[in-house]
Amino acid sequence: MRFIVAAILFCLAGTGLSAQTVKTARKDSTIQVVIVNGDTLWHIDLKEVVIFPPKTFKSRSDEKQYWRLVYNIKKVLPYSKIIAATVNEVEFKLGSLTNDRERKKFIKNMEDSLWKRYEPDMRQMTTTQGELLFKLVDRETSNSSYFWIESFRGSVSAFFWQGVARLFGTNLKSKYDPTGEDALIEQIVKYIEKGIL
Repeated sequence: MRFIVAAILFCLAGTGLSAQTVKTARKDSTIQVVIVNGDTLWHIDLKEVVIFPPKTFKSRSDEKQYWRLVYNIKKVLPYSKIIAATVNEVEFKLGSLTNDRERKKFIKNMEDSLWKRYEPDMRQMTTTQGELLFKLVDRETSNSSYFWIESFRGSVSAFFWQGVARLFGTNLKSKYDPTGEDALIEQIVKYIEKGIL
């Protein structure tokens, strides 16, 4: 019995000493070791878990509207992410250009290449999908579509495109409100990003 107690104490003492000498785990490990006041603490980064209540519908019509919204968001969400990446790329490149002529030329070339690549898809979008895209651009970039057009093309161009958008019943200045009127959109986006929908 004494031998078993001695062996257990020896094992515990050995692990305590070796654990305090380790500062971090392997680089590819999700488990990290942190030493605080001589105590070894395990630190694990966990992915965010989002839980929403089960979706209930008042009528068949409400259910159809919900699934139509899901369809529309799935269609425009990738474009909002592309726009966010493009905006970051353009802002970075513009920071390195020294004069206005180079900036205008770069913006024109970028606009032409994007137009060639995405024009057919954009022309196929409905007004509802366009409005969702404006909101999701605000979600991804923290600024409205109007702001980005004004920043890159000028206020006259932004005013013109805002007028065109108003003719179709949308607004380039649409702000995204994830806790208010756009809470359902936010829920669907999170479901899509997590692979649930």
